[in-house]
Amino acid sequence: MSLVNLVNVEILNNPSGYFDNFQFEITFEVLSELQEDLEFKVIYVGSAESTNNDQVLESVMVGPGISYVIVVPVGVSKFVLEAPAPKVELIPESDIVGLTVMLLSCFYRDKEFIRVGYYVNNDYVDPELRENPPSSPDFSKLCRSILAEKPRVTRFPIPWDNLEEKQEEKVQDQDMSEVMNIEV
Repeated sequence: MSLVNLVNVEILNNPSGYFDNFQFEITFEVLSELQEDLEFKVIYVGSAESTNNDQVLESVMVGPGISYVIVVPVGVSKFVLEAPAPKVELIPESDIVGLTVMLLSCFYRDKEFIRVGYYVNNDYVDPELRENPPSSPDFSKLCRSILAEKPRVTRFPIPWDNLEEKQEEKVQDQDMSEVMNIEV
């Protein structure tokens, strides 16, 4: 059972210009006190051909860690995650215009427990440019549109704090019984 549920993700600036920041309003629920921070990452898939073109646009830690300003209470929390546009020099020119993917991944103790994927279409607003695109992308005329209504959500089981504690207790109990058997 997950100790954190992603309740809602709203994309605030959609559609937008190609170089505009991404803005995600993230609502999540913490069901039990967490011992460590949550990490939220925004990843832009630069090319379907290779993960070498993927870019982590932003990574933020949210949680009880002493060095962080945000403390996550048990219950529902909401924050806005803002990420910069991808670096175009890291994307093959042939993959700039057209369909790609944006991922919002959530981690606990470096283990991903939920991933939300969105299709992103980078295209020209002007019908003439759509029909006859320039040989090199004209970023000033490109529009980014995220298909926010149909995200692909994938959940991954991970060991949470309470499960690890129970496993540690079992190990400690076994060790104690082994010691008792030796003494008898």
